[in-house]
Amino acid sequence: MHIGFLFNHSAAHQVAHALPVALALLRRGSNARVSILVSEGTEAEVRRLAAAQDGPAPEIVRLRPPSPLATAANRASGRAIPADLISTLHRNLDRFRALDALVVPEKTSLLLKSLFGLKSLKLVHTRHGAGDRAIGFDKASGKFDLVLLSGEKIRDRLAQAELLKDDGHAIVGYPKFDLPPRTGGPRLFPKERPTVLYNPHPSPALSSWYSMGPQILDWFAAQDRYNLIFAPHVMLFRKRLTASLSPFALGWNYGPRPDYYEHDHILIDTGSPACLDMSYTDAADIYLGDASSQVYEYIRCPRPCLFLNPRRLRWQGDPDFAHWRAGTVVETLDGLSEALAEPPILSAQMFERQEQMFRYSFDLADRPSSERAAEAILSYMGRTA
Repeated sequence: MHIGFLFNHSAAHQVAHALPVALALLRRGSNARVSILVSEGTEAEVRRLAAAQDGPAPEIVRLRPPSPLATAANRASGRAIPADLISTLHRNLDRFRALDALVVPEKTSLLLKSLFGLKSLKLVHTRHGAGDRAIGFDKASGKFDLVLLSGEKIRDRLAQAELLKDDGHAIVGYPKFDLPPRTGGPRLFPKERPTVLYNPHPSPALSSWYSMGPQILDWFAAQDRYNLIFAPHVMLFRKRLTASLSPFALGWNYGPRPDYYEHDHILIDTGSPACLDMSYTDAADIYLGDASSQVYEYIRCPRPCLFLNPRRLRWQGDPDFAHWRAGTVVETLDGLSEALAEPPILSAQMFERQEQMFRYSFDLADRPSSERAAEAILSYMGRTA
């Protein structure tokens, strides 16, 4: 049996959601051959994380790159059209055809069946993140042969959308939590102050960045009560033009002004490994965000949260915004300033709510999630052989 793990993206933010499962399969010593298939944008992170964990060295295979025409189309669209990702699938069909199963953290790979005809290939979806956005529960989410779920919340949302196959899902926990913590890093700021993590999402329909992000950086630059980590979703500035599909919206992306980097109480990181491995969600005292699923990783240790709603969306009772129940929602810069007039304190009621939200999102056990996921894949393959 040959199982592949595919990381086909221009950024590496999905790697930690599936690579621990591949490494757990290798450590099991089963008769399954495991191959890790990487694109140029993901290879460095795959090798970094693999080198940091014990066990057999994985087989890492660099995929044939996309065609020049697809690369040009991607760039001409401001990287809004994923022609490069689709071309990579097409140019590596021989590798995918040799597999019995392919494990992926994204949905573009469904084209291997629907467009490229690999009907017998079993597609396993690890998902990436445990967030609430509607796009995580669209029709494509139900087209995989096996879906690995972080907890009851994801199971319930997929079941409500009638996207859950009786013999095609398993609750396994959150393999990303199996990553060893980073140690020995430099001190982030010269002065001890409460640290705010501002973590806007790239979706122009939901992100706070497009309407108030620079003003938020201005506010933090002008004050001396807080340190600020500005670590947005790594895709925010990766594309010149970002399209949101659910709901539809377009956003032009401009990075932070150079002068923001000059402040010793502001750390700006738009894509280093620390943005990917929970270094900043672990380091922060206060979370400031909008639609990113990283807030669920943050509340593993309950702490104050602020959520930005500049579009004044009617979010109460909407499951797509369930994470906003973990803190205070503000709609304006004045509202943010008022919320940060003094460092927020987490009430006992909010502490309990965050713990409940975390448990509903993540089914964690003494056994590592990556091992549970590896067993679920082998069990499924055994049943369907």
